[in-house]
Amino acid sequence: MLSHLFLFSLLSTPAISCPDYSKRQSSKLSERADNTADWTYDIDYNWGSLRPEYALCQTGTQQSPIALSLAAGSSQYHRPTFENYDRNVSGNWTNWGYGPEFNLAHPPNDYTGLPSVSWGDETAYLLTWHIHAPADHPVGGDSSRAELHLVHVKANGDYIAVFGIRIDPGTTAADDNPFFAQLPQPIPFVTTPGISPEEDPPGIEVVQDVQMDIGLALDSAGRFDEFWTYRGGLTSPPCTEGLRWFVAQKVAVTSTDQMREILGACTFSARSAQPVWLHGVNEQ
Repeated sequence: MLSHLFLFSLLSTPAISCPDYSKRQSSKLSERADNTADWTYDIDYNWGSLRPEYALCQTGTQQSPIALSLAAGSSQYHRPTFENYDRNVSGNWTNWGYGPEFNLAHPPNDYTGLPSVSWGDETAYLLTWHIHAPADHPVGGDSSRAELHLVHVKANGDYIAVFGIRIDPGTTAADDNPFFAQLPQPIPFVTTPGISPEEDPPGIEVVQDVQMDIGLALDSAGRFDEFWTYRGGLTSPPCTEGLRWFVAQKVAVTSTDQMREILGACTFSARSAQPVWLHGVNEQ
């Protein structure tokens, strides 16, 4: 079971008082999950027609997610090297409107002290992680119950990569996952139409100064020893492209109780798999 921490409820304030733990500073993802109700995961085929700035959702050549296959093998290129993941980091624990989210604390506009990952000539810094349910990336036609996304940015704060870990329940209590065991009690999702991207939905709760070891998430996925990689984008409007995706082939296993608690804090947030086009799956 996930551990319990005292919840600090922020019922009406548009920002969190401590700047280093600002939800809006720490998670650009929440800017696209703003609950304005002009798009929904349940009906994702028309996103490109809703606003001009969503056009890539329809016309993009590297849209995410995509279907993956074990028959394609593991990538031999862009092998990631993780730095400073195996330590406790501080941040805000909340819900991005669709599931659990954790935003790492950092000085304003300075991301270089965050856990980092390198591949080739690129270095990226972990800004936030969140959970989708069910999993975004089907493998061999099957989808896991959930998927963890580790969202990374460049030193200037621009998105650069997402590392995806599929999550499924095991069959016994012995399958308790150390990463999820350390987390606070999940905060329920809140859907409030009409909230701007600069505001937190009324009633959303945020736990400040939460400590966790995100390296445990890497452990549960074999530290991406075997993975797929492709050129893709955000999985919701505005469907921005130019990101590199890494999806671990090993599925993270949880206990039944852990999975039920995760799913209880989630609502449907999986975009339909997009046609493979200029994604360069597992290519250099």
